[in-house]
Amino acid sequence: QVQLVESGGGLVQTGGSLRLSCAASGFPVSTYHMSWYRQAPGKEREMVARISMTGGGTYYVDSVKGRFTISRDNAKKTVYLQMNSLKPEDTAVYYCNRFPPSDYWGQGTQVTVSS
Repeated sequence: QVQLVESGGGLVQTGGSLRLSCAASGFPVSTYHMSWYRQAPGKEREMVARISMTGGGTYYVDSVKGRFTISRDNAKKTVYLQMNSLKPEDTAVYYCNRFPPSDYWGQGTQVTVSS
């Protein structure tokens, strides 16, 4: 079955950086677009970045454009999210999933940015 295991979150100060990783399995990862999503307290889950099957195409929501970089290593079945210049409003639980998302969601990884 689909398995998605996110890691790399933590507590950082404003302006800091984190690199999230997502280990995917249970499906042919290289044949799916993949995305990172986040859910802040009291808010709906939103997609923040998307990457094409080969990694040649990416998309970012305006709020993270220029600060976040999504990448993937299909040989390792892993998707990454490099987050720089973090802001308190980036505080959320971050999840990865296929795009469009499957019904299965991993446990996510908590990112907390202190002001």
